[in-house]
Amino acid sequence: MQSSKNTGNVAGGHKAAVQNPNVSSEAKEHSQNVLEEMGSKGELPEQTGGDEGRNPGNIVGGHKATLKNPNVSEEAKQHSKKVLDDMDV
Repeated sequence: MQSSKNTGNVAGGHKAAVQNPNVSSEAKEHSQNVLEEMGSKGELPEQTGGDEGRNPGNIVGGHKATLKNPNVSEEAKQHSKKVLDDMDV
């Protein structure tokens, strides 16, 4: 891994590729291998497991955008609605 790259962004891109149904199985396998290699080298960023340390305005904006996006699943919209309700927004 090149030190000039943000490992969080690299890992995020590979994680997205693994989850994307439009990505070929070969590309998913490559991304999974890269993630495993990064993990074994200790290059994966720490997972906070939540929204801690994130800008609350960005969180609200993202969930509101999810509710209005016609390409988002109903399950994702329900999750965003619950998050916004829990935040009293």
